[in-house]
Amino acid sequence: MQKTFGNFRTSPLSRTVVPLSGGNNYRKWFRRFLPLVSFTVILVLWQAVTSFGLIESFLIPAPADVLETFVKVINDGTLLSHAQTTLYETLMGLTFGTLIGVTLGYLIARIPVLEAILSPVIVTFQSTPVVAYAPLLVLWFGTGTQSKVVTSILIVFFPMMMNTIVGIRGVPSDLHDLMRVNNASWRQTFLKLELPAAMPVLLTGLKTGATLAVIGAVVGEFVAARSGLGYMVKLATNQYNTPMMFVAVIALAIMAGGLYGIITLIEHRLLAWQHRGKHQ
Repeated sequence: MQKTFGNFRTSPLSRTVVPLSGGNNYRKWFRRFLPLVSFTVILVLWQAVTSFGLIESFLIPAPADVLETFVKVINDGTLLSHAQTTLYETLMGLTFGTLIGVTLGYLIARIPVLEAILSPVIVTFQSTPVVAYAPLLVLWFGTGTQSKVVTSILIVFFPMMMNTIVGIRGVPSDLHDLMRVNNASWRQTFLKLELPAAMPVLLTGLKTGATLAVIGAVVGEFVAARSGLGYMVKLATNQYNTPMMFVAVIALAIMAGGLYGIITLIEHRLLAWQHRGKHQ
């Protein structure tokens, strides 16, 4: 006969104490609500700072003013129009930056001589802040979406390339030997061994790339643009419209956080086998 004490269950046949699933569920729900608690605390502090006049309203507007502006630009379509532009540039930059970074990273990982040839150029180029060469990209590709997409690609491809190199080189050599012994083709080795083994590192790089893609698009919009959330921030700054600036920044945070969350869900789905292994 089993006896239950609080969140634990004991059995007369064993002195082992087994926690009930309810305790785990409570902890899981608690962790899910922690971000909401953080946002609530920030919002309360923000309201307190503005209510007591600790900081001038033109520096930090009241939450009510930001909310009013938010509703206004949603109703007149301004926010949606600018957000669509930035989202398009971000997705294009993330897609092509990932493809280029993964392809180049895989070639460098499999052909070591390429690392000696390309690394100095890539590292030198990536060590230069993107804001330094963004004006050149606008000069070369124009003030349209092309220059913003290229800026986003350049800022995404480097972390994706490095994560690909780490992931592919992290595959144990004895597993490569096993594939060779079984006369596996390059395609079979890539799909059955290298890609699954490198997937955790690649998805981690993709989550980083998603946030960097937004940054790349916004940097391009700061330099020269006629639409986009970055252009919206720049316009609000020139007009000293702080609530509008907050609205654009919050929209950018939601966009980056949404992309990060989508990739996290994909990661949980693709790496479900890994999570099951940890709990067994």
